[in-house]
Amino acid sequence: MPVLLSLSRVVDAMNTHVGKAVSWLLLADVLISALNAISRKLFDLSSNAWLEAQWYLFSAVFLVAAGFTLLNNEHVKVDLVYGHLPRRVQLWIEVLGTVFFLMPFCLITIYLATPIFFAKFTSGEISNNTGGLVLWPVWMLIPIGFGLLALQGFSELIKRIAILRGDMPDAIALADAEANAL
Repeated sequence: MPVLLSLSRVVDAMNTHVGKAVSWLLLADVLISALNAISRKLFDLSSNAWLEAQWYLFSAVFLVAAGFTLLNNEHVKVDLVYGHLPRRVQLWIEVLGTVFFLMPFCLITIYLATPIFFAKFTSGEISNNTGGLVLWPVWMLIPIGFGLLALQGFSELIKRIAILRGDMPDAIALADAEANAL
């Protein structure tokens, strides 16, 4: 288990670094959006390339930072029942959800998106919009993003199993206990 926990820390550090780096693309996206809107309103100038650049940047943030989001336990959950269950049951739900839903979904998406990326890369396909951008960079984000998400899912699986085995403390249970003590 110590080797797996070390691997988990490496994946966590990688997704933290990637997530923080990619978050700066939001600033670029907002600036491009603002400049595009200003140039369109004031000078009647616009470009499909600038619009597509906004979509590409948002896609990069959304896809590539998904692993970082999972690491920080920020994905949307429906807590109607889950939040009222004992922590041990929650951990088992997370383990089973990761094994039977998250990992297969990530691996199938990577399997299906990778050939499309390579086809677009080799053909040099360009958007159908006038002045549009090449398509392969945004298609490349899909296998990269889901790869990072799968790695983080594996890291989270390692940590949940370690908590269940008693090999590491449960940070969420400790935070809940501290909150209830206040």
